[in-house]
Amino acid sequence: MTTKLPAVAFRNIFRNLRRSSLSAIAIAVSAMAIMALLALFECMEADMETNLTSYYTGEVRIRHESFEKYERYNPLHLSLDVDAVLPLAKSVEGVEAATSRINFPANLYLDGKNNGALGVGVDFATEAAFIDFPSLVSEGRLPQKGKNELLIGAILAHDLQLELGDKITVLTSTALRGSNAMTFEIVGIASFPVGGLSSKTLYIPLDRAQYMLRMEGHTQEILLQVADGYKEADVAQAVKELLEAELGLGTETKAWKDLNMMYSFLSIAKFIYYVMAGVFFVLGSTVIINTTMMVIYERMREIGTLAALGMQGKELTRLFLLEGSFISMAGSTVGTIAGLIIIAVLGKVGLNFTEAMSGVDMEISSILYPQVNWWIALFVWFYAILTATLSTLIPSRRASKIQIVEALRYV
Repeated sequence: MTTKLPAVAFRNIFRNLRRSSLSAIAIAVSAMAIMALLALFECMEADMETNLTSYYTGEVRIRHESFEKYERYNPLHLSLDVDAVLPLAKSVEGVEAATSRINFPANLYLDGKNNGALGVGVDFATEAAFIDFPSLVSEGRLPQKGKNELLIGAILAHDLQLELGDKITVLTSTALRGSNAMTFEIVGIASFPVGGLSSKTLYIPLDRAQYMLRMEGHTQEILLQVADGYKEADVAQAVKELLEAELGLGTETKAWKDLNMMYSFLSIAKFIYYVMAGVFFVLGSTVIINTTMMVIYERMREIGTLAALGMQGKELTRLFLLEGSFISMAGSTVGTIAGLIIIAVLGKVGLNFTEAMSGVDMEISSILYPQVNWWIALFVWFYAILTATLSTLIPSRRASKIQIVEALRYV
């Protein structure tokens, strides 16, 4: 009889196809939803990592040790000597690329009005390892070193009704705590994946920023890219120690994960969601529990007959467990495949959060493109089957304990 249990279980599933289908659909919907949402979390995490290490902090950021303490006051005088710091930082094992940046608050003087913006002085040549500027330029070209030219975000240009060739005056505070202004020509308009960059940022050549801010030869921060196989935290510590030993310079040199709280929050949220996913599967599995319990009561006389014919309690448990397993396998497979299809489609079309993230300053792209992760698919498929199958243990054990006489008398 034991060898026929799978065949009997499979046949029993089709005896009430509607209930079996409802159970399978519950598991399928759970698997599909979890697949899609886990893929979205993975995509958000990967996207934030790319944006943070490219546009904001690099994989390692070097600043003056007191800069963070007074950051709200824009302490540009707490700067780094580029010629002294940059070569030493690049000499550390594991450092693959380095660039200098200066971030400064800017007012754009237009038609007698000041418009707030964020200015960034960059070396477009060394930035190639961090930001692919040419691919972001939707109109015009990149500014050239030594010229009063700037690259402006597309949304900011649209809001201020600016076009290529327009000239704007940039007002800002210098490292000497004075005020200065320079006029720049717009030579490029860029569409950044992060809405905040497109709506408030302009980029100018580093040497022009240094001149305007009275920071000749100095920079606010130096960003590093770390080679594969090296840990960012270890490289950051090595750079910090070298700069202190060689230059007697105290710096705030940290890995990007230690600088960005939002990324940490996202990682925590992803972990919480994994826990919620488990609860979600258990809730979906209650349909199987309920269905199996109902089937047991409906088939009470059949259970009594099988027991009278010699089927042991363990075999009854296995029978109902196999039925639950077949249903959960079908539901999990359908749900996982549906989830993969949804993710593949969204990976091509993209999820547009431009309107939802309007006005939200967050380092996540406005359009996300989830990617199929086969490990996640395998995990969801296996986990759904395991959870749903184990959920049938409760009613299955109930069936195995039914007394023969009681079952045969059941109407």
